[in-house]
Amino acid sequence: MRSNRIRTTVIAATALLAALSLTACGADNGNSESSKAGAAAPVANTIDKQATSQPESPSRPRSATPKAGATEAPVTNSGTKTSGSGTTKHTAPPARTDANKAGTTAGTATSSTKTATCTGSNTRTSVSKVTRPINHLLLTVTNTGNRTCYAYYAPKLRFDDAQAVFPILEDSQPQAVVTLNPGESAYASIGLTGEPGAGPAPRKATHLQVNFAGKNPGSTSGTAAELNLPANTVWDDNGFVTYWQTEMSDALQY
Repeated sequence: MRSNRIRTTVIAATALLAALSLTACGADNGNSESSKAGAAAPVANTIDKQATSQPESPSRPRSATPKAGATEAPVTNSGTKTSGSGTTKHTAPPARTDANKAGTTAGTATSSTKTATCTGSNTRTSVSKVTRPINHLLLTVTNTGNRTCYAYYAPKLRFDDAQAVFPILEDSQPQAVVTLNPGESAYASIGLTGEPGAGPAPRKATHLQVNFAGKNPGSTSGTAAELNLPANTVWDDNGFVTYWQTEMSDALQY
C-alpha cells in the first residue's frame, strides 16, 4: 500500500518534470525564432540600401539633364558662339552701305530735278484781248509737261506772213528767268500799235505765230505755237511784246 503511494508520487513528479521541460523548450524556440527574425531585418534593410545606392548599369547610361543657363548656344554666321541663356541669338544680315544708299538717292534726285526749255510741245499758249491798257493783247503760256521748264527772254512773234519778228520791249526784262513748274503759267503783253501817225498804217491780222527763245540770247527752241487772233486785231511796226512775267499784272503794266 505504501509502495503504491510512492510509485504514484514518482510518476506524478516525472510527469510534472516532463511538462516543465516541454514548456521551457517552447519558450526557447520562440525566443530563437524572434531573434532570428530580428537579425534578418537589418540584413534586408542593408540590401535595400545597397540597391538604392547602386548606380545604374553602364549599358544604360543616364541622359544628362541640361542645367538652366548652361545650354551651349548655336554658332552664329560669324563663327563665334553666343553666351547661352536658352535663347538663340541670330546675326542680322549685312546692312546696305551708305554708298549704295547715296547712289539710290542721287539717282532719284537727278530724275526729279531735270528741267527743260518751255516750247510749243510742253506748254499750252493762248492769246486774249484786254480792255486795259487799250490796244493790248495778253499772251499766256502754261506748262503742261511733267518737268519744270524755263521761259527764257521774250516770245518771238510773227503776225500772219510777216517776215520780221515783232519788236521786244527791253525795259520789261525781269530780274530772273521765269521758271514754270508743271501747271504754272507765265504772261506777256502785246502792245499792238505805237503812237498814231508815227509809222505805216496799222494792218489787220488773223494769225499769230509764237516762237520760244532758247537759253542762249537770240536762239529759238523747239516748236512754235500757232494761234488764232481775236476778231478785228490790227498791228503796226511800232508795237511791242514784253518779256515773260510771272504775274499778269506785271505784264500788263507796260
